[in-house]
Amino acid sequence: MLTKPFFFLCLLASMQNTKPHAALLSSPGLGHFIPVIELGKRLVTNHGFNVTVFVVTTDNSLSKSQLLKQSPCPNLLNIVLLPPVDVSSLITPTTGILAQLAIMMREALPKLRSAILAMTFCPTVLIVDLFGIEAMAIADEFNMLKYAFITSTAWFLALTLHMPTIDKVIEDNHVKNQQALLIPGCKSLEFGDTFEPILDQNDQMYIEYKRMGVDMQKFDGILVNTWQDLEGTTLGALEDEKKLGRVAQVPIYPVGPLVRAVKPGPKSDMLEWLDMQPIESVIYVSFGSGGTLSAKQTTELACGLESSGQRFIWVVRPPIENDSAATVFKTNHRTDDTPDFLPDGFLTRTRKIGLVVPMWAPQTEILRHPSVGAFVSHCGWNSTLESIVNGVPMIAWPLYAEQGMNAAMLTEDIGVAIRSKSLPTKEMVVREEIETMVRTIMDEGDARRARAKTLKSSAEKALGKAGSSCNSLAQVANDCETAFKYLKAKAQGA
Repeated sequence: MLTKPFFFLCLLASMQNTKPHAALLSSPGLGHFIPVIELGKRLVTNHGFNVTVFVVTTDNSLSKSQLLKQSPCPNLLNIVLLPPVDVSSLITPTTGILAQLAIMMREALPKLRSAILAMTFCPTVLIVDLFGIEAMAIADEFNMLKYAFITSTAWFLALTLHMPTIDKVIEDNHVKNQQALLIPGCKSLEFGDTFEPILDQNDQMYIEYKRMGVDMQKFDGILVNTWQDLEGTTLGALEDEKKLGRVAQVPIYPVGPLVRAVKPGPKSDMLEWLDMQPIESVIYVSFGSGGTLSAKQTTELACGLESSGQRFIWVVRPPIENDSAATVFKTNHRTDDTPDFLPDGFLTRTRKIGLVVPMWAPQTEILRHPSVGAFVSHCGWNSTLESIVNGVPMIAWPLYAEQGMNAAMLTEDIGVAIRSKSLPTKEMVVREEIETMVRTIMDEGDARRARAKTLKSSAEKALGKAGSSCNSLAQVANDCETAFKYLKAKAQGA
């Protein structure tokens, strides 16, 4: 708990403050940063909060100006970039990216604590993403309410909360016998779509992930970036004492979909190119802010896109092979400026129907454009939501983390996507299958497109006045306001 002198100072500061102050903590990566920012913006605009967003950075992180470009919020939020932490002595070449994030967030906690100590007003509440769960100790020290914010699905949350109770089942049935993992009241998790950290109980990420599931039970609530109509069955199971309610011992608040809003401004060249294309005629291909393919898979994708004859925008990164050195291929160019990791002459042959964009594109603006008819996606939840809220069906191409789970849900339950028979995380998806998928989603995807547009309307309703997600966040805000008023009254009586 706080020392008495500092706690007294917090009380005095509370007398001068007029509204609750929320501190939000984001781990590195746009997939976490963007929904955290959007949550902060809603707390400001809908509930009148003051909001400070703390972002744990790495040496390769985007700068503050670049982050704001991704999710602009002038004059709404105070964004504080915490200095990078050195975790080189705590990891090995085989430490997975998720375990690295967990370690990085743990090492950043002293910097977060110092930053909060330096604030004029002690925050009323601390909201952290999955990798920041251990920051609950700081929330307790400063007498703040504490909430976890799952920037993924309710199904992933269900697995996270259930997993610590079924170690032996996972090991004996799911890992050794590759049987589907049963999650009470929810969709079963097939072995091929599993969340890889649960497959090795000796792996650092298994240990970290299990701890996260246990520690979340100690929070005041868990926010999830989903909504009732999208995952009603799973959300119901998390509340049902006969199903997952017995392990989910804290309130669950679906507050999504929280995605980046389109920023007004001049059109880019690619948006002007889209203006010249027929309605729903272009397929957008991107694997998120961190997804990459091997050299052979990049070639197969290029050939599949070309042979499909469909218009496309493809965000391309230099291939990275699946080895411990993570070797990046050289980006020399040949006679027609085709990068050397694409088939020779590819740009020349496709120049009338496609755009190849290096590294990054304004994804939200592209998906919103009426000329875009489908999205080849790695199924990161942020990208998935951006596609759904714009009514765009998908080709699911999962790469890592919980993306296999997302792909399964999108294709089998939600009905807005198709996927390859080959598992992209395990084997090559060949050009012939890519061509077939592209033609199928573009020429025969009416049912999935209609479903996506229905969910687009559902998402708008959930976030609108008196919508399910609007009401859910209002419950959290009300609890924060109650705590704030209590602290203020205590300060006035001190």
